[in-house]
Amino acid sequence: MRALLRCLPILLALTPTLGFSRDLILGISEGTSGGTDHARVMLKYGGLAKSLSSALKSEVKVVFVREFAQLEDGMKTGRLDLAMARPSDFPARGLRDYGYQYVATAKPDGQCLIVVPKDSPIQSLGEIKGQKIAMPEKVSYMSKFCTAELRRNGIDVDKEAVTYVREQEAVTFYITNGFAKVGALASYSGAARKWAKEGGQILHKSVPQPYFPLIAKKDFTKAEIAAMQKALTDLPASPDGEAVLKSIGIASFDTTSEPKLRQLLDWLGCKDGACAAGTK
Repeated sequence: MRALLRCLPILLALTPTLGFSRDLILGISEGTSGGTDHARVMLKYGGLAKSLSSALKSEVKVVFVREFAQLEDGMKTGRLDLAMARPSDFPARGLRDYGYQYVATAKPDGQCLIVVPKDSPIQSLGEIKGQKIAMPEKVSYMSKFCTAELRRNGIDVDKEAVTYVREQEAVTFYITNGFAKVGALASYSGAARKWAKEGGQILHKSVPQPYFPLIAKKDFTKAEIAAMQKALTDLPASPDGEAVLKSIGIASFDTTSEPKLRQLLDWLGCKDGACAAGTK
């Protein structure tokens, strides 16, 4: 017994413990979503921060990151302890360039949807060649996403008649009013949900890619990462957890998509920070 008591301090020192000596900052970026502000983001993600605080035994505070430059700088300098962001290429670069660690992604995954009007004669992806196409602005994440998907299906966007528009709602406007015959939308966008609800055709769905990743900087231990992952995957099991997911607007969290997130930048064709500026 005395020998055990003598060894106890050593055993405690070797046992992983959770808890930081300071508050942790969770940076939230919703891309270029309009009409939101810091107060709304704090309310929307407050439940998530509470779940992570409980898992880490430290207070997690939500900070709304409005500008992409702030998100980039927050990861580069490590001021953001945690970051949850769309577009997904930013967290992917956090892993690749700034030493962040994977925690989880949101479900369902994101996809590029190629859409046409309900009465369109276009019935296959190959038939969009030579047609007028509307896509989100060229520097946007979804434009890069759709360009990569079309390239893998033998369609070179640079050789097509493409009009790039600022908002995804403008894509559907162009199609509805005859300015374009084909459009490209993000599956998780309000424009895509409205398009499907109103009976618009979805001609093609891309390969799924990780959506809205959550990453943590390198200071976190394996035990802390595991604690967060357990807290996130346990959310659907309780009414409070379901409320957290509903508030964010996702179905669940996936903790198995790290390989796909790490491969995302290559899939997009983004190398050496080529996708760093102006994505959404």
